[in-house]
Amino acid sequence: MPARVKLDRPLSWRQVGAIAEGAALTVAPAARRRVRAARRLVQALVAQNVRAYGVNTGVGALCDIIVTEPKQRQLSRNIVMSHAVGVGAALETSEVRAIIAAAINNFAHGLSGVRVEVLDRLLALLAEDCIPEVPAQGSVGYLSHMAHIALVLIGAGHARVHGRRRSGAQALRAAHLQPLVLEAKEGLSLVNGTPCVTGLTALALLRTERLLDWADLIGAMSFENLHGQMAALDAESLKLRASPTLWRVGERMRAALLGSAILAAGAGRRTQDPLSLRAIPQVHAAVRDQFEHACVLTNAELASVTDNPVVLGSVAAPRALSEAHAVGASIGLSADALGIAIAELAAMSERRVDRLVNPLVSNLPAFLASDGGVGTGFMIAQYTAAALVAENRRLAAPASLDGGITSALQEDHLSHATPAALKLLKILGNAELILSIELLAATQAYELQPDTHARAPGTDALYRRVRQRVGHYRDNRPLGVDIERVCALVRGSQAGGP
Repeated sequence: MPARVKLDRPLSWRQVGAIAEGAALTVAPAARRRVRAARRLVQALVAQNVRAYGVNTGVGALCDIIVTEPKQRQLSRNIVMSHAVGVGAALETSEVRAIIAAAINNFAHGLSGVRVEVLDRLLALLAEDCIPEVPAQGSVGYLSHMAHIALVLIGAGHARVHGRRRSGAQALRAAHLQPLVLEAKEGLSLVNGTPCVTGLTALALLRTERLLDWADLIGAMSFENLHGQMAALDAESLKLRASPTLWRVGERMRAALLGSAILAAGAGRRTQDPLSLRAIPQVHAAVRDQFEHACVLTNAELASVTDNPVVLGSVAAPRALSEAHAVGASIGLSADALGIAIAELAAMSERRVDRLVNPLVSNLPAFLASDGGVGTGFMIAQYTAAALVAENRRLAAPASLDGGITSALQEDHLSHATPAALKLLKILGNAELILSIELLAATQAYELQPDTHARAPGTDALYRRVRQRVGHYRDNRPLGVDIERVCALVRGSQAGGP
């Protein structure tokens, strides 16, 4: 990941993901000029008394109430205060950083009308590791998450500075920052648009990319341990389906299994394998297709202006257009679809775990225990995987269909895009754990094979990476600690990386 990202054109999802994980962000002079030009348009709207939603009117169902210039600062502050209604556990630091990066990106288009000082203050939160405390629950689409970030900008709310919880005022002092006094429109712009769903989805894509990289190779390890038949991975056969992603998964698995003495010894033993083995390329490819589609849509969202209203025209003839670009239907539907796909990939992984621990089909010691009877080995780890699969099944119900009506019928369609992204992250976290259980089980299974045939060099390299972090399991320690340790490896690195 790059250590520094420069915003001179719309960020990509990969750049947002890098910022979420700690990369620094700077804004190019051209983007700053766009922001300043848009601010002059807001000032012209105010000076010329041109009606503009949220600038000199109320918001939501109060949009027809005129707000005079002396009260426009108060309107901005009140919007932040009244919209900060999030509840529940706080988002993780990486998730908040992703949202802030997406918000800066949205303002940098130069159509929102916030001052460049707002941009700089958000940049300072990232640079000073001053991360607002943002409750995860309470959004039907956007608004509440960004409101909690905005609270800290004005010296309210709470934040963590270098990991230590402080009040918003204390956090700003620790970061050598002054509270902002919000001007006309800035309160609305700070809570509006799709930075929440876009930032969260970008982070999910980064983790999904890593998980898919691991999934192919972990599947290959189980395939080898269970003496899969290589006909399922035959290149000529896979070419019969018009899917480049399918061909790529098949190629990766063949490369990982090349030179396997274990598979050579078991060749021809069965006519065909169960689907959790022989359909790995088909299912993993389908998930990759959903991932690639989500990447395209997320980049499109980052390239789009999602504030309401946007400011256009000239200082002599300013315009404020009220539209619905803040409705993130496209990216919300995409997050729902990707969540379903990842849930399916993880469910297949759990089926392979079950086969590895079941002596009736694995030809291995029961539950991969080193001392059967006294030790239960991976018996209950498979229970955990099954429980996580069941939770994913519940989470995979689409948020996009939830509907609802808010703001006295003014907001009578809700896309639930941010909840879709949050749900995607939960599914992804469960999938990372399930794949980690399979990785541990496959690593243990190699050491319990009845014959001494050699692993393929590709799977052997992954086996050794795991054993550098956790040893053979003998029921001598909590297995959950091993799972978490391996999950940190899966979540934070590529399978082929260092």
